Amino acid sequence: MTATAPVPSAPTPSPGQMPSPGPGNAPGSGAGRPRFGLGLPGPRRGRHELAPEEFEALALPVGDDGVVIGTGPQDEPAVLGVARPVPFGAVLIGGAWTAQVIALRTVGTGARVAVETGRRQVWTTLAQAANGGHQCVTLHDVGRVPPQGPSVHSPVLVVRDCGARPPLGRVMTAPWQSVLTLLPYLGPDAPRLLGSADLVGVQRVSPEEARQLGLLLGLPQADVEALPTLPETVTLWCAGRSWTYVDVRATDAETRLLGAPRRVD
Repeated sequence: MTATAPVPSAPTPSPGQMPSPGPGNAPGSGAGRPRFGLGLPGPRRGRHELAPEEFEALALPVGDDGVVIGTGPQDEPAVLGVARPVPFGAVLIGGAWTAQVIALRTVGTGARVAVETGRRQVWTTLAQAANGGHQCVTLHDVGRVPPQGPSVHSPVLVVRDCGARPPLGRVMTAPWQSVLTLLPYLGPDAPRLLGSADLVGVQRVSPEEARQLGLLLGLPQADVEALPTLPETVTLWCAGRSWTYVDVRATDAETRLLGAPRRVD
């Protein structure tokens, strides 16, 4: 989150300082002089110009912002960059409730969400609430997610809620299309899925699962011992050799829509 430490998003760079406009007039313009083809003379301002070395300050902070998925240990916002110009995949070993909060907040940033699931009833309420006049969340049967057509103007998050052994998906990670795979517990395919993920989130698991995850993710012993005791709303997010705990802290509106936080559905 981004673990975000693991949350792989960085602080938004502050824009460069624009040069102050000067009071001078454009060359050749004088009071009362006709301006053929230019209409009425307007106010006189200096030109807005940037030196070549200042161009980078105008770049959009793509990948430096995203979805606030909770708060970190110091009450700082934990931000997950979902809309990325490069493929990005995450795995969450946890409950559908946390995945739904992430999906709902992703919609709030203007992105689309496609949910691949074998239990539509779990996602129907969220989809109906989010699609208020605009198709923001779509539900698809397992293996039947059509191409989403992601772009910089219409990024997509694909949520794969396909059980502990998800089949190979038709829709993969791509530029502007991130994939979040939800695993209810540590299944036989977990080592492969975790090994290929850019980000891994772990909620409360059994002591045996915690020991396995400690080996797979290289977790310190203190975190291995903490995993079986995590509260319902807390996730340990890991990216590479960095990790952090994030508390979702659902809003009142999210709780009314999704119910109380729960690890098991």
